[in-house]
Amino acid sequence: MDRDAYIDTMKAKLDEWNAQIHKLEAKAKAAEAENRETYEKHLAEMRKQREEALARMKEAQAASDAAWDDMRKGMERAWEDISSSFQKAWSRF
Repeated sequence: MDRDAYIDTMKAKLDEWNAQIHKLEAKAKAAEAENRETYEKHLAEMRKQREEALARMKEAQAASDAAWDDMRKGMERAWEDISSSFQKAWSRF
């Protein structure tokens, strides 16, 4: 996958994650006090994963073509790890 396609894929996934976070934020607001703490804990974890993914995407955007070839595999592994962590946090709900 070339860099532009990879970045487009990352942007789409980040948009999806933002939508999931917004849904969870709405649930947290409506939750009873004892459940709200759990929601907030998982929201914090999801936001952290999203921010890490955003940072990776910015690295990919800023990389030169030569650097992109060298960093692509590492980026893909890191993205998969971040995605997996985000989905685990989301699946708790």
